[in-house]
Amino acid sequence: MAAARRLTQRSARQQARRFLVEGPQAVAAALELGAAGHADLVTELFVTPAARERHPDLLAVARNAAVSVVPVTPAVLASMAETVTPQGIVAVARFLDVGLEQVLAGQPRLVAVLAAVRDPGNAGTVLRCADAAGADAVVLTTDSVDVYNGKCVRASAGSLFHLPVVRSVEPTVAVTQLRQAGLRVLAAAGGGPTDLDDLADAGGLTGPTGWLFGNEAWGLSGRLTALADDVVRVPIHGRAESLNLATAAGVCLYASARAHRDHGR
Repeated sequence: MAAARRLTQRSARQQARRFLVEGPQAVAAALELGAAGHADLVTELFVTPAARERHPDLLAVARNAAVSVVPVTPAVLASMAETVTPQGIVAVARFLDVGLEQVLAGQPRLVAVLAAVRDPGNAGTVLRCADAAGADAVVLTTDSVDVYNGKCVRASAGSLFHLPVVRSVEPTVAVTQLRQAGLRVLAAAGGGPTDLDDLADAGGLTGPTGWLFGNEAWGLSGRLTALADDVVRVPIHGRAESLNLATAAGVCLYASARAHRDHGR
């Protein structure tokens, strides 16, 4: 039943090209982006009486942007939401993903590629890490979770609205185009032959870089790692067997961010 409901939700999103933004933090980020030039990004805002009391400034921003504010009961809001605790506020927004060609035209220095990442919480958390590290874009391949999944949007904590997101790109196409655009593609894998610290110390992270992160359970396919310029492991100094996807991605992205900062971008 849960899988069927998720499929129905995704189908409805695709047909309407709209998605739900749940919680005040994400809604505020969506409204901010709308005010910064993405007119009509947010089309409706549903709020409970308690949320109206808690977030008057947010509602004022919505009204100033001519967003329709609709009062609803907590029960109605709960029936709309895809997550368990929407905190009394849910917005409807238009799709805002961009094409990979558009991202590459901007000569990005740091891009995260999620290949077959299925867990929405992980995908959203990596998006948040990429945003915090100053990445220029995040790419989700065709076999990855829908970035507009409610849990993914919530896990991104507003970062979905802070940097370009590309979705539904065939994995080998993503890697090939990144390399053709001059980015060095590094595949993150626990058994990789190259140590991240050694790579950073040798100056191997100073150039434009695309990080390739794989599925939570089986990692990256041999086909993808073969296309990468190098396969890199995050060193484990303690007794932990491995790092989870989001943590490893955060370590890799911040290593690149530091190298770019030290090198003057």
